[in-house]
Amino acid sequence: MGAIVAIVGRPNVGKSTFFNRLIQRREAIVDAVSGVTRDRHYGKSDWNGKEFSLIDTGGYVVGSDDIFEQEIDKQVRLAIEEADAIVFMVDVETGVTGMDEDVAKILHRVDKPVFLVVNKVDNAKRAEEAVEFYSLGLGEYYTLSSINGSGTGELLDALVEVLPDIEEEESELPRFAVVGRPNAGKSSFINALIGEERYIVTDIAGTTRDSIDTKYNRFGFEFNLVDTAGIRRKSKVKEDLEFYSVMRSVRAIEHSDVCLLLLDATRGFDGQVANIFWLAHRNNKGIVILVNKWDLVEDKETNTMKHFTEKIKKAIEPFTDVPILFISVLTKQRIYKAIETAVEIYQNRSKKIPTRKFNDIMLPIIENNPPPAYKGKYVKIKFCTQLPTPYPQFAFFCNLPQYIREPYKRFLENKLRENFNFTGVPITIFMRKK
Repeated sequence: MGAIVAIVGRPNVGKSTFFNRLIQRREAIVDAVSGVTRDRHYGKSDWNGKEFSLIDTGGYVVGSDDIFEQEIDKQVRLAIEEADAIVFMVDVETGVTGMDEDVAKILHRVDKPVFLVVNKVDNAKRAEEAVEFYSLGLGEYYTLSSINGSGTGELLDALVEVLPDIEEEESELPRFAVVGRPNAGKSSFINALIGEERYIVTDIAGTTRDSIDTKYNRFGFEFNLVDTAGIRRKSKVKEDLEFYSVMRSVRAIEHSDVCLLLLDATRGFDGQVANIFWLAHRNNKGIVILVNKWDLVEDKETNTMKHFTEKIKKAIEPFTDVPILFISVLTKQRIYKAIETAVEIYQNRSKKIPTRKFNDIMLPIIENNPPPAYKGKYVKIKFCTQLPTPYPQFAFFCNLPQYIREPYKRFLENKLRENFNFTGVPITIFMRKK
């Protein structure tokens, strides 16, 4: 689990460029694999071995400057509430503006690390001009150029120093998070699940101040529900709610083992749902997709469950080994099945395959389908093993790991899934030099 860092500031100071630079290594890999572009508002980054989630608040605001004036205040407050550290970005070309001063005022009252970052500093003259930002009263600042990346290292060194070490706490019980867009029926699902109050065993405060674990014992299963503390409706502004739910989802997902992704059948598997799906995938969490409100879908002749399932599978390629259940929160239909499936996926995620058995099954498959030769060189895979991590990761040892391409890794993953049940769980495959 990582800490959360939010980037705030007025428009056009270079927040998105900086954000993309920090997540590009990670995301480019994911995107190359799935061939999808996703909303660039949040992602994972790491520096010196410390991983953190990054949230770019800028992308959420649409509208003219005057609308922005009201919005930025909310954005910054949201970020402050949810993040562990804040990067406040300003632009040396325009110098200190009234809006910068407004943001600085809010940040003065914050009890969290704030990093004032002066962007677009790419020569000595501009470095001198940056001095005027002392007037914001936020103390030392960092200068960088988010376009060419200079200065980023010093900022990141300081940033990861202050991030909390959030260790995966060992919880004996599976932790399930119910995630999805606002109004998909998450709260109703949780209420239907809990039924009467007597099923709640205890409320344990989560590791963070806002993730509350509730321990349930129902249907013969005991599990913790990572409650995202309900999306507190701070305002009726739609973007605000979307943004808030995204921030909350990030926390909930990082604190869980399995995500129950709830979607509204009448709205389909849209971009926002896909975002949450990929976020869970990127965090290596187990995933169950729950299609709610199927009873409200008009025209079931053409829009059959099979057809709907195929559409979702198309949207989540190449990770299609994910259970999709049609439920009704209103009639409590298949709610028990949803929990049963989540428990199975939790077991799949913590499954350990003995090395000998793994080699006995995988090596003959590799022998019959060796990696294609690359520039006349043959790759020989001699040994494979599961790594001792909390979720399934496998290492295949060979003479020329650099010549193994994505399609072959995908082939290995498919064979692995055919022979061992890893339904609902992302798998990572590493090629290592023997």
